[in-house]
Amino acid sequence: MALTRLEKVQVWLLKAATGVLFALFRLLSPGGGAPAGRRKLPPVSSPLLLMSATRLANKIRRKEVSSVEVVRAYIHRIQEVNPFLNAVTKDRFDAALQEAKQVDVLIEEETGGEAVLEDRLPLLGVPLSVKESFALHGMPFTCGVVSRKGVVATVDAPPVALLKRAGAIPMGVTNTSELCMWCESNNHLHGITNNPYDFDRIPGGSSGGEGSILGGAGAVIGVGSDIGGSIRMPCFFNGIFGHKTTPGVVSIENQFPVCSGRQAEFCSSGPMCRYAEDLLPMLRIMAGPNAGMLSLNTKVDLKKLRFFTIPHDGGSPMTSPVSKELMAVQRKVAQRLEADLGVTVQEVHFPEFRYGFQIWDTYMGLPDKEGKLPTPFVELMGEPGKSTWPFWELLKRMVGKSDHTVAAIGLALLEKAHVTEPSAFIIQQKERLQKNMDELLGTDGVFLYPSHPRVAPKHHHPLFRPADCAYTGIINMLGLPVTQCPLGLGEEGLPLGVQVGAGKLQDHLTLEVALYLEKTFGGWRDPGAN
Repeated sequence: MALTRLEKVQVWLLKAATGVLFALFRLLSPGGGAPAGRRKLPPVSSPLLLMSATRLANKIRRKEVSSVEVVRAYIHRIQEVNPFLNAVTKDRFDAALQEAKQVDVLIEEETGGEAVLEDRLPLLGVPLSVKESFALHGMPFTCGVVSRKGVVATVDAPPVALLKRAGAIPMGVTNTSELCMWCESNNHLHGITNNPYDFDRIPGGSSGGEGSILGGAGAVIGVGSDIGGSIRMPCFFNGIFGHKTTPGVVSIENQFPVCSGRQAEFCSSGPMCRYAEDLLPMLRIMAGPNAGMLSLNTKVDLKKLRFFTIPHDGGSPMTSPVSKELMAVQRKVAQRLEADLGVTVQEVHFPEFRYGFQIWDTYMGLPDKEGKLPTPFVELMGEPGKSTWPFWELLKRMVGKSDHTVAAIGLALLEKAHVTEPSAFIIQQKERLQKNMDELLGTDGVFLYPSHPRVAPKHHHPLFRPADCAYTGIINMLGLPVTQCPLGLGEEGLPLGVQVGAGKLQDHLTLEVALYLEKTFGGWRDPGAN
């Protein structure tokens, strides 16, 4: 749908204002946290770092490599890359090595054979990274909020507990945006995290620490949460795989902040990894008793699926236009699907996607069934103490005295400006889009949609294009499962990718497409390679 003349003027003015504000912001603010000098990560040197978790687990069970060797390789890699990335905020290397030694003893003493171990402990001895907003017993549980400094988790979040029970060994916790409500992982407690492909670029958020350390080969599998793209944007920007599950399948308990209002309907926990073959076994473990809700054991024949491509949101004046290279790579995916599988990929357009950001923003603020509104952001900013005053924090920020990021202060100010009654028009747009997408997909439909309108932006730039997260956020509001898949590197050496979505509870379809796309486009690329 073409933009109206007024919308074209609005877009031009917004771009002009963005350029000026961004220049001023960069002038007055410090840059990223990478040390001066080296501008590229060291290449991966250990072959153990180039194996999937599934393959590592097999080798550990067969005694072809010890868990201690694998854990030591990842400790060395984290120590090598984290000074450039600032992704891991707290490690547990000593404990991880002790647990790895126990794994090796267990394997030596096991009398039931490899098959018994695989059934009981499918990830035995494999290193795991954990987003810091998930409770990991004995580790910081702050979500980047200065007032929560010193808060330590006393339990494990259910997905973390299930992965540990499956034999995975947590290596540490990773950085997030303040309160997990921004697309750049930056806060005044742990600092700013960098993209492994370009230290001047963002790794995304809120699971940006996970995305960065995985993309930098400092981890092989990790866990993230997603209420507006917090798994998919970091996975896209860092060139890895990530899956936002159908809501209600993987537990979101023992995470901070806690969902309120209707937010639990839109929030999902899910796997993040460098290799597509790890997605399904991780999801099966993380879902626990709910795994039966999904058809994860069903064999998928891609040739029997119906494929659709949605190239853009229809031209919303609030979002950046999708870049030419991202449009081109999505077309290439459709062409390869048609050539390799003999299917037809139908291009479809829904005008309601133009209101993606407004739909996300509206539904995030809706009350629950009892009429209780979501917890105000200003309360979360002051947790566990009193609410903050965003205007006062803005004044303090101007003189460098606020404990909060510009993004968090801005979100708090926007919350103050919210109207009390949701727009009937926006509700109507969402309900219409929901009906259209559900009817389109059914139980055998798969769609392609851009993960973001542009490759990883430079640090702080999202402050001036905040609605670009609509490309991921709208999928949360629709309650659909979706997998972000890497598609190689673009003109600037930055990762390209695409979202692959399906109907509710049809997660197994997108995971199968992820395997195909990895084989076809090469999957994750070492950011340190020549």
